[in-house]
Amino acid sequence: MKEYALATGETNPLHLDHEAARKAGHADVVAPPMFAVVYSAPAMAPAIFDPVVGINFALMVHGGQEFRWGPLVVAGDEIETTVSVKAIDERDGKGFYVFESVSRNQRGENVCVGTWTNIVRGI
Repeated sequence: MKEYALATGETNPLHLDHEAARKAGHADVVAPPMFAVVYSAPAMAPAIFDPVVGINFALMVHGGQEFRWGPLVVAGDEIETTVSVKAIDERDGKGFYVFESVSRNQRGENVCVGTWTNIVRGI
């Protein structure tokens, strides 16, 4: 987490300093919000590469992502992410593929819910 924070230019001591995080009431350093991609993006691969879903990667563009965060993730947490297809539809000759990732910590709390949209041109 600290390496990710440093790599992304994070300066908040909660993400970098164990003592600062503990003084703020956390068990350890806190993950920066976008650290969510570290534990959720790998779970996306099986869904988007599933032949049943049928995404044509040569024509795919990233349409967007949204995250809703729950309890903070701290160093030592064990996060498990599941992914489901929320919608597949066609508009204006483009395919819209919407997935939802749900990441839970070891206590069963939803720490992050992501909505991932991919657009395939020329369907």
